[in-house]
Amino acid sequence: MLRTTLAGLRAHRLRLLLTSLAIALGVGFIAGTFVLTDTIEAGYTEKFAAAGDRIDVAVFPADEGRGGDERPVLSQETLAEIRRVDGLADAQGLVRGTAVLLGKDGKAAGDFPTSGISIPSGELNRTVITSGAAPADGRQAVLDDNTAERYGFAVGDTVAVLDSEEVRHEFTLVGLFDAGLDQELAFAGAVGFTTETAMEMTGEKGFREIDALAAEGVSQEGLRDAVATALGEGFTVKTGEAYAAEMAEANGADNQMIMMGLLLFGVVAMFVAALVIYNTFNILVAQRTREMALLRCIGATRRQVFGSVLLESAVVGLFSSVLGLLFGYGLGAAALAVLRSLDAPLPSAAVSLAPRTIALGLVIGVVVTVGAALLPARSATRVAPIAALRTQVEEHTFRAGVIRTVFAALFLLAGAGVTAMGLVMDAGEAALFTVMAGGALVFLAVLILGPVLVRPLSAFVGWLPGRLFGVPGRLATDNAHRNPKRSATTTVALTVGVTLMTLIAVVTGTLQATYSAKLDEQFPVDYMVQPQDWNAHLPRALAQDLRSRPELTSVLALRGTRAEVGGKGAEFEVGTFTASAGFRPELTSGSIDLLKPGTAILAEHAARDLGVGAGDRIPVETKEAGTVELTVVALFDAADVSLSAVTVPERDFDRYFGALGDSQIMVNARDGVALERARAAVDAAAQPYPTAKVASSTDIRGEFDEALDMMLMIITGLLGLAVLISLLGIANTLSLSVHERTRESALLRALGLTRPQLRRMLSVEALILGLIGALVGVVLGVVYAWAAAHALTEDVYFEVPVLQVLAFMALSGLAGVLAAVLPARRAARASIVGSLASG
Repeated sequence: MLRTTLAGLRAHRLRLLLTSLAIALGVGFIAGTFVLTDTIEAGYTEKFAAAGDRIDVAVFPADEGRGGDERPVLSQETLAEIRRVDGLADAQGLVRGTAVLLGKDGKAAGDFPTSGISIPSGELNRTVITSGAAPADGRQAVLDDNTAERYGFAVGDTVAVLDSEEVRHEFTLVGLFDAGLDQELAFAGAVGFTTETAMEMTGEKGFREIDALAAEGVSQEGLRDAVATALGEGFTVKTGEAYAAEMAEANGADNQMIMMGLLLFGVVAMFVAALVIYNTFNILVAQRTREMALLRCIGATRRQVFGSVLLESAVVGLFSSVLGLLFGYGLGAAALAVLRSLDAPLPSAAVSLAPRTIALGLVIGVVVTVGAALLPARSATRVAPIAALRTQVEEHTFRAGVIRTVFAALFLLAGAGVTAMGLVMDAGEAALFTVMAGGALVFLAVLILGPVLVRPLSAFVGWLPGRLFGVPGRLATDNAHRNPKRSATTTVALTVGVTLMTLIAVVTGTLQATYSAKLDEQFPVDYMVQPQDWNAHLPRALAQDLRSRPELTSVLALRGTRAEVGGKGAEFEVGTFTASAGFRPELTSGSIDLLKPGTAILAEHAARDLGVGAGDRIPVETKEAGTVELTVVALFDAADVSLSAVTVPERDFDRYFGALGDSQIMVNARDGVALERARAAVDAAAQPYPTAKVASSTDIRGEFDEALDMMLMIITGLLGLAVLISLLGIANTLSLSVHERTRESALLRALGLTRPQLRRMLSVEALILGLIGALVGVVLGVVYAWAAAHALTEDVYFEVPVLQVLAFMALSGLAGVLAAVLPARRAARASIVGSLASG
């Protein structure tokens, strides 16, 4: 039996290759994921280990004991104390804060403030200078590579930077450096100075970290213990090796999240591949009925026949896994190359297949293939020896049994119940996962009911092709539901991919519509001006200038600060506003006219937290006036009104907190003024203020839409692998069906069907199978996208991107037709006489 099985595999190499491709793609995706993440992780470890080699001890302020938003720092006295430790060769403090880089247009570069960092001198400098040199004095600075490239700066240029008081300073750019794996620096950009200059520019009162170098003959552990003893409590002291390991592990945690996300798509791909393998072996067993019966006649036992099929599946699984590992290696290397070409902050490391990846790939491929072949192998043992005497294979008819019906009903009811439970829960992650669990149960019900659904769906989908393509179209429709079990398994593989792609597309479209509607509610102005750093303020002169512009109207300036309210330690934003005449926000109770000296209006959430209502008095701790008692005169919904949680009259605010600048300015264009002209007026008013950033609802909506579209494109591309595997399944099914129906096709040719008509029949059959899978996938995807959107958030504006969904269906049908090209060609070329004789 072993020799017979291996001989059969050698005789059908093309069948072996087609069967292997589905598993190879699934294993390749999983292997590629591990190659990608393992390479990144190895690069992190290598890079941080290299950084750790440059320092022997790192000192940090302890996290405990410091509240509020202020980040704890290490003082100059702490640095001096460390420098007095025996066994120390050198110690340097690292400064990090905000130092706003100005672009060549005089405006702050980027949407977020650039970081100001110190570049230590000597051996403790971990900053990699890629061009030029490190700053040597207070008149020199360096930029990270990405920021320099983005804003057109080169070594030798003069750069302008704002200090913590927003005073402009100019420096000579003497070098560029690599931000490396520091995500904060890579995201916002950074300017590097000498340590003293960095402290002056950022306004920091101390160091973020102090690095120490041991004297010759002193171990890292010895210096760590000496430093820890000298400093006492309130500090965290680590060896360079431990610090490097922690940094690598922290970055590896993000890597693990990426790996888990990608592996989810790999699991989907393997599930689809398992369906394809199951269907393939079902057809192979049906085709080889006479062969197996003949083996039984000459003495093969049921166990030997069962083992023969499993052996074939194991060989296919092993062959597929090896192909998949090679494909995965290439896929991982290609993904890294693409990411690096996009300047992603990734470490450099050699791409390699880890032993774990090889073992997992082989095990997953073989186990999934053999597992998918178990039921077909079991069916093979039921072939009676007498079947060898039949002239043709008996075609089994399908009947929906009681067990199938009962199980389908149970899964369907359970899925509907779990989905309903998720919809009545409070919106959030728990509700979303509950809905998704319900969707999985409903999908299992559809999987069980697939053969039952194929007949009506093939009739529905095939009605138009039957009319358009005449006899070949009608024959194709009949063929599609002749073996409903096989057709259902073939289409379910495609259904998985189309369901997930439709779900993602509809959820994305719904989020875009919901966000746009809410943005219109919460951004009821044409333009918004705010500082680059949300914690900073804008000069009040800017709002005054905007009010003087004839193109603009309704200028609302908001200002605020955090303060203790209610006397129990709770902090809220206390603020005020300067508005144009006629400003009347929509309050839920009371009136804006009641806002007089000594009063306040509260956001409803603040009133609930403080347990107060209209007419109650609340204490507010102020900077200038001490504790003041305010009377609550009105309430508002913070989702509808853009005011501070505790809003007081303008003069009272200045008396309580001093003359703070504006935190946000809202501007409307005057009626009849073109938006381009109004935008130019706002930009002109903001130009003298480098950190003033102008935005419109169109800008914000565009950024959000762009991010969602990018996410949709990536996810659709990843799910495209599952669709590709399912299309291989359609091609495989048709190819094997052509072989199974050789005599039938020859008889049709003998009765007058031409070669083009035979090709058309098989192409239309593939089209119908593709459309059935797509139709079921679209229905499931839309339904569960609606459920997922309502589970995620309230007040959903549900929207189905109809053109996108129709495109999915059209592409599925077209891909099905393309999958049928080679099988149809093969069938049309077969000899009529030879095919009839071979039956």
